[in-house]
Amino acid sequence: MTDVPTSSRAAADGPARPHHRIGLVVPSSNVTVETELPALLRRHHDATFSFHSTRMRMHTVSPDELRAMNAQRARCVDEVGDAGVDAILYACLVALMAQGHTDGVGEHARTESAVEAQLARRDLTPQITSSAGALVHALRSTSARRVALVMPYLRPVAELVVAYLEAEGITVTDWRALEVGDNAQVGCIPGDQVLAAARSLDLSDVDALVISACVQMPSLPLVQAAEDEFGLPVLSAATAGAFTLLDRLGLPIDLTGAGRLLARDAKVGA
Repeated sequence: MTDVPTSSRAAADGPARPHHRIGLVVPSSNVTVETELPALLRRHHDATFSFHSTRMRMHTVSPDELRAMNAQRARCVDEVGDAGVDAILYACLVALMAQGHTDGVGEHARTESAVEAQLARRDLTPQITSSAGALVHALRSTSARRVALVMPYLRPVAELVVAYLEAEGITVTDWRALEVGDNAQVGCIPGDQVLAAARSLDLSDVDALVISACVQMPSLPLVQAAEDEFGLPVLSAATAGAFTLLDRLGLPIDLTGAGRLLARDAKVGA
């Protein structure tokens, strides 16, 4: 669990800010989302957060392992629900996108509905999102219809992500897959390799760049730098997750240094 200090600091600085518990359902080999999401949300001026994780076993980013990981969902949802969380992020984008669409409904929507129904049977009503759904939501909120992507995945898995976004009405004009299959190694991909991949993309006709379509591939130090360099909105799975959690909780979206997506409600001149 990662805690962002609350009452002790509030006593010195003024009235206590509302506190929100965030539940994270993560692959067992994922380490990045539990670092980047708290780093983003601790920048919030109006609320504080703590983070409570449960883990699904997964080592290799392959369709078979992703299906096996998703089969552990019910146990993990019950575990994190025990913490009395206010919101839950199902934090593996590719685990859902790789399952595609059934009857015109994306797997992120089906999973979020299933999690909501499971917790409702226990009279629990946290806000529910997923990394896959958060990216779709964030892109739609910025009116981005043409995007370029950088992903860590092996090419066949990356192609599933591209197909998923296109089925959601988002055109992927160009993309790069870094061909890393070991999920632990995805968390060690250096930022200069990610930026080099982004620089190799054709960005001449895109509305936004997704510099990391994976919550395990580190992106937080890159988003603002890439946005400044390329002059267009830059998102990552991490910033999209933070954006959607704040949106679901009804909190202002005003986080510094992480791209214009997270500065939507920033005060002019602040």
